[in-house]
Amino acid sequence: MEIVHTIKDLQAGLSALRAQGKKVGLVPTMGALHAGHASLVKRCVAENDAAVVSVFVNPTQFNDKNDLVKYPRTPEADCRLLEECGAAFVFAPSVEEMYPEPDTRRFSYAPLDTVMEGAFRPGHFNGVCQIVSKLFDVVQPDRAYFGEKDFQQLAIIREMVRQMKYPLEIVGCPIVREEDGLALSSRNARLSAEERKNA
Repeated sequence: MEIVHTIKDLQAGLSALRAQGKKVGLVPTMGALHAGHASLVKRCVAENDAAVVSVFVNPTQFNDKNDLVKYPRTPEADCRLLEECGAAFVFAPSVEEMYPEPDTRRFSYAPLDTVMEGAFRPGHFNGVCQIVSKLFDVVQPDRAYFGEKDFQQLAIIREMVRQMKYPLEIVGCPIVREEDGLALSSRNARLSAEERKNA
């Protein structure tokens, strides 16, 4: 497994694979990986010649800056899990690498992005589309894998791919749950016992 931090290094590695006619899959993540992420990566590994997993806490999708600061970051554990799953590349760029200048693009997929979570987190899905489209442009994957846990996000990404005519397949993967039925989530570690019960 190769850990790369720049677009240039990642694309150099992927160009060598593509020259051999290899298929590339992408699993975009924000790190703090768990068994839910592992299920996506294992499927990506099984269905492609090489799996690229991005580990990047994307600042443009956080409308609450405190949430961005508190978001869990576990890079060493993430890399151990990804190596066990068979990932070929871990792409862990800096914010400056992904956003050398402010991204002023606006994505609008109403009503998909204006209801449910979109109504309570203004700008969130725009930030998701900014980073996911950047990753698609950088990696140029044949397939990209997303969990059905974030079902609204999955629907919006499918619509973005359709409208922007990205030549790739979006693969939705089943939710992985904990024993008490709660969907595995990086944020669950921050829940109190009472909050967890309510969730």
